[in-house]
Amino acid sequence: MTRLICALLACFTATLLSPVATVHANPYPQGDAEKGAKVFKKCVSCHMIGAKAKNRVGPHLNNIIGREIAVLEDYRYSKAMKAYADVEPVWSEAVLDAYLANPRKAVKGTRMSFAGLRKEKDRHNVIAYLKQASE
Repeated sequence: MTRLICALLACFTATLLSPVATVHANPYPQGDAEKGAKVFKKCVSCHMIGAKAKNRVGPHLNNIIGREIAVLEDYRYSKAMKAYADVEPVWSEAVLDAYLANPRKAVKGTRMSFAGLRKEKDRHNVIAYLKQASE
C-alpha cells in the first residue's frame, strides 16, 4: 500500500513539474484570422486596423486586445463608452466578444450603430484577426 501511494505521489509530482503542465492554455476560444479578415469587412466603413490606421467614425482598432477602454486621446468617445470603461476597464477577448455580439446591449447609449455579430464563430474569427493585424 505504501509503495502504491509513493508511486502515485511520484507520478503526480512528475506531472506537475513537466513542461506541458506549466503551459497555461488561453481560456478564450481561438478563431481563424483569415476568416476574421473577411468578417471584418463589415467594420471597415467605421474602423481601421494596421500600420496606417487612423480614427474614423469609430476609433482605430490597433492593439485593441489588452488596451484600456475609451483611452485614445485623439478620439472623442461617447459618455456611454466612458461610463462602460468604469465597469470594464480593459478590452479582453471576452469583453470584446460580448460587445461585438450586441454593442447596444453591452453599452447602453453607445453611438455605435452596428447591430452586432450574432454568430459566435464570426466573433472569434474577428478577434483573432484583430490580434494578428495589430502585431
